[in-house]
Amino acid sequence: MKISYNWLKEFIDVGLSPRDLATQLTMIGLAVDAVEPHGADSILEFDLTSNRPDCLSHLGIAREATVLTGKALTIPGHKIEASKIKTAEVTSVEILDPALCPRYTARVIRGVKIGPSPAWLAARLEALGQRSINNVADITNYVLLEQGHPLHAFDFNRLSGRRIVVRTARAGEKLKTLDGVERELTPEMLVIADAEKAVAMAGIMGGEDSEISDATTDVLLESAYFAPSSIRQTARALGMSTEASYRFERGTDYEAVVRACDRTAALIAELAGGEVLDGIIDVYPQPIVRGGPIIFRRARYQALTGLEVGLGEAERILRALGFVVEADVQADALRAIPPSWRVDVAMEEDLIEEVARITGFSRLRTTLPGSSGAGAYLTGESGRRAARRALAAMGYHEAISFSFVNPEADALLSDAPRESRLVLRNPIDETQGQMRTTLLAGLLDAVARNFNHGTRNVQLFEVGKCFLATGGERPQEIERLGLAATGARNEADWRAASERVDFYDLKGAVEAVAENLGLLWLSFAPTESVSYLHPGRAAVISLDGREVGRLGQLHPHVAASYKFKQPVFVAELDFGALLGAEPAEVRYRPLPRFPTAVRDLSLLLDEAVAYSAIERAVGELQLPELVSVRLFDLYTGQELPPGKRSLALSLSYRAPERTLTEAEIQALHERVVATLRRKFAAELR
Repeated sequence: MKISYNWLKEFIDVGLSPRDLATQLTMIGLAVDAVEPHGADSILEFDLTSNRPDCLSHLGIAREATVLTGKALTIPGHKIEASKIKTAEVTSVEILDPALCPRYTARVIRGVKIGPSPAWLAARLEALGQRSINNVADITNYVLLEQGHPLHAFDFNRLSGRRIVVRTARAGEKLKTLDGVERELTPEMLVIADAEKAVAMAGIMGGEDSEISDATTDVLLESAYFAPSSIRQTARALGMSTEASYRFERGTDYEAVVRACDRTAALIAELAGGEVLDGIIDVYPQPIVRGGPIIFRRARYQALTGLEVGLGEAERILRALGFVVEADVQADALRAIPPSWRVDVAMEEDLIEEVARITGFSRLRTTLPGSSGAGAYLTGESGRRAARRALAAMGYHEAISFSFVNPEADALLSDAPRESRLVLRNPIDETQGQMRTTLLAGLLDAVARNFNHGTRNVQLFEVGKCFLATGGERPQEIERLGLAATGARNEADWRAASERVDFYDLKGAVEAVAENLGLLWLSFAPTESVSYLHPGRAAVISLDGREVGRLGQLHPHVAASYKFKQPVFVAELDFGALLGAEPAEVRYRPLPRFPTAVRDLSLLLDEAVAYSAIERAVGELQLPELVSVRLFDLYTGQELPPGKRSLALSLSYRAPERTLTEAEIQALHERVVATLRRKFAAELR
């Protein structure tokens, strides 16, 4: 938001340079990002938090400046020379939904002459980034920037029935707004209507049928207060954001409605001619009532901030900010009623913040909070840290993506049923309208972003929650671990520059995670049923017979949708299941004192026999002297019979308390060979 320094001086004799004022306003919580010279003026650009809509105007900033400078505030006055005709004689206002529009005021100005604005008015608006339209529209924008209250002017003669009805839209009703777009409305949306049809989106934008034009002679001026939630929901649903909606959805001053209307009517009569009809229509069926006084205790202030403040000083600050304050000296406390424009003040901590920011946040000391207890990890946190360390050691970088995803991308990479997907009613971004059911969409977006920036070697992992609808009040949250890898296996090694990441690299990363969690018996089975994985290059991961994940190369049709021109490998695990699994018992073993005997074994097997099955079969023998089994060669070629392949194993034998004899080693080795022959019809080569 931009504020003119010269315009601000019409409210208060600042007595500070633009940059000094910007510094002091920033120190009390109203951040000024820039101060730019503009001719003989200076423009202050603010970055305000959403809880301070009262500062979205020159009047709002001037109120804050009075506390800094101690100078008096002057609100520009207005004088209306009303005609003998009363406003109520020519028009009426009816509010059909007072919950969405608690207050609506209207004035009528007759005999106006639409034309260009005076040079000073156009220049003032343009300095703040507003385009000059015509004198009446410019005046409503001027008062918006001056007092922070949005207004709208209708061509009175184009309103059917010459009256206003505030209601929700009818089913199937449409409205072409001032931007030329025809919008389809829903019954939840509040509109301003005449006797027949909607003529404006309440608090957002007017309609094309009733806009001010060169032919306009009579103007109906609207000044109202709308429920912030209603404006926010409608603006999001229609994808609209205007100066008016920006203020209404944060909360405007419901007591400023009449003042803003009178100020605007007076300026229209002065700059566009015409006469203002006598009286203002003020429909206020359910007056807004704030709660009772809020207590400010000096002891509570000191406990929360660590600062001292006199009761009189706190009273002075709150009064200067517009609060009605009553001191209770015996209780060492104040009772304060917030002004109507401070919609963000509701409890004692809010009052404490007001006093603390004015006395100076810079006085706050940096200290650690006291604690009488000891900290503890969340359940499974040690496992998460172990997994992160293992993956980082393998060259993976951790990614963090949004829980909101594109529904089409999520569906492409997940087999979650349609009814289990959580669609957002009011998404921040229309392209991210669903809660994720898989981490892969976010990881692949990150891979694509790396590719677009010229990085071809990518290894990423993410730990995060995915969400499934259960039909109950809350969705099911599933903690998952996702991985994505592509490009060179080791880009730092020039001797292996041609080696590319493949299926087994990703499988090794998954096994490393499992090993660091103490899970030693993950199993991998080939699969062709995962739609987003390449047939023949995909596997299902199981733990104790339960599926806990999938890994493999992206299917060509998925890779094509992301425009990937090199193979990308992905894996996704049910991380919650892995963290909850019982880890293998860790036992201490002394270093071996006796020699190890190694025997190699070359087997001819059917191609369908997986090495994992061989390893499991040997392990089931439970030979304490067999300390390791390692695959060191795999061969397929024309010399072998069709459908056969050769696996070469290295088996290590060792006893903990003595040196094994050759006969003992041979007996153990023959048991292994016999088992493999019996279970897999293996032949020795």
